[in-house]
Amino acid sequence: MNTEGIVFSGINNIYLVFADNKEWECRIKGKVLKEVKGEYNPIAVGDQVTIEINPHMENHALIISRLERRNSFVRWNKKRRAPQTVAANIDLLVAVVSPESPPFRPRFVDRVLVAAWEQFPVLIVLNKSDQKIDPSTMERLEDFDRLGYPFHLCSAKTGEGVEELRRIVSGKTVAFVGQSGVGKSSILNRMHPGLKLRVGEVSAKYNRGRHTTNSAVMIPVDDWTLIDTPGIREIEVHEVDVADLPYAFPDFQPFARDCAFQPCMHDKEPECAVREAVGKVIHPDRYESYLRILADLRYRLKGW
Repeated sequence: MNTEGIVFSGINNIYLVFADNKEWECRIKGKVLKEVKGEYNPIAVGDQVTIEINPHMENHALIISRLERRNSFVRWNKKRRAPQTVAANIDLLVAVVSPESPPFRPRFVDRVLVAAWEQFPVLIVLNKSDQKIDPSTMERLEDFDRLGYPFHLCSAKTGEGVEELRRIVSGKTVAFVGQSGVGKSSILNRMHPGLKLRVGEVSAKYNRGRHTTNSAVMIPVDDWTLIDTPGIREIEVHEVDVADLPYAFPDFQPFARDCAFQPCMHDKEPECAVREAVGKVIHPDRYESYLRILADLRYRLKGW
């Protein structure tokens, strides 16, 4: 008998699928997903799948197909040289950052926004708002907001902004992502103490966090669904063509049409209106993020 379900977790090619109001331990059947080529993980948390129930083993089944995804949050796995899907079929992605310990890294957010481009909305959450927020950090957050990427201040320590965040995620399937140490698990535990997620400490030597979540997991919570993901040290963008990258930066668009050369990649072409706007309307650090992502994509195209 076959039925459809949703992937709640997956590790070492063993997946937990929720279907027919119960949990099933699943593996992929043979090479039925051979059409999914070149992916680090053909099945990800949030995927809807068809499973074939094993009549001889209770609560065991085989995944025989992956249904079409509405969207996916994908990063390039540099070690495996393949795209890695972090989460699929989400309504909102929450990018958690902190002002210090570990320090605010806006270029990490820039890469998250490019990876999410034209797929799903992103909310930037600055945890540890009880810490000192540098004016340059607030300036960058306000620039994100100006571009249509809202931010929310909260503190897992004091509870500031936690109730409002709970209202924002209500009724949605929400993936939480962030670098290790920003307090992602602490926020979620503050929102829902029953989760009891593991909380790590920040390394005093390197001022960065230690991983506490080993793999992504989907958890139904009250009236919303959480996808908790492992701490990510860095994100390499994958699902964007080099030629399309400028369009993933909305702050470039008012000026791009005035560039002397069309199409313009806004890095070396003369009389580039986008470059002329850097430092005036376009934040210089945003432009630097763009150049670094562009260099990464071009480098990868060379077949390294």
